[in-house]
Amino acid sequence: MKSPNENQLSSLKSAAPSRSARMLSFLAILISGTCGGLVGYTVTALQCSGDCVALSGTIGLAGAGLAAGGVGIVCVLTLRAMAEWKTNEHQKSIRDRYPIEET
Repeated sequence: MKSPNENQLSSLKSAAPSRSARMLSFLAILISGTCGGLVGYTVTALQCSGDCVALSGTIGLAGAGLAAGGVGIVCVLTLRAMAEWKTNEHQKSIRDRYPIEET
């Protein structure tokens, strides 16, 4: 049998961002990594004369990593802000429903 506290905890909504927000963030990281890799590879291939496949590939991988890392940081900060905003809204609605009387 569950205690009353466990029942209250199980009825609380999660403050985590929605699944669609997390999937969009993941998709944005993949797309930015792909674009960063393509830009790095293409710029190096255009600037290099002769056989520069290894150099172009290396710079392409570095560009992909940098782009995906940058967008990943922005996505994490955005998802954290969304979670904090949801939590604050929930706390505000509870405070409005049950005001504290000052004496």
